[in-house]
Amino acid sequence: MRFKPFAFIISIAIPLAMGAIGGWFTSQYVKTWYLTLNKPSFNPPNWIFAPVWTTLYILMGISAYLIWLKRKEVEHFSRTAAIYLLQLVLNVMWSFLFFYAHEIGLAFFEIIALLIAIIINARVFYKIDKTAGLLFIPYILWVSFATILTYSIFSLN
Repeated sequence: MRFKPFAFIISIAIPLAMGAIGGWFTSQYVKTWYLTLNKPSFNPPNWIFAPVWTTLYILMGISAYLIWLKRKEVEHFSRTAAIYLLQLVLNVMWSFLFFYAHEIGLAFFEIIALLIAIIINARVFYKIDKTAGLLFIPYILWVSFATILTYSIFSLN
């Protein structure tokens, strides 16, 4: 397939934009409220989150681009796109619930739903394009870690 630069840029811009929305919810409280919380010993330093999430959003975008290239071959492309958008919305919702609303317990249950949505998304993408599905592995691993971290912060507070 021929490279489509505009589609590639849009594919990456969408998850980055969703990440920016989540970042807006986060940035207001990461240097205030979040500092007051008890955190487990394995809590990463705050500076690590931005580069990790940026990398994950770029990988999501590349994955989505690979699926978009095959959209005419996908019987239910709109359903595939909806699954992808659902996990992006759930991603933003976690930031809203945890940082903005300070609902750590609710954020824990929400991140479980997010993790399930990511796994389903990866599986659906993998059936269409193996590389697209495999690009979700770092995201699955990071959100699995974030789930444990969220639970730990909830338990400690």
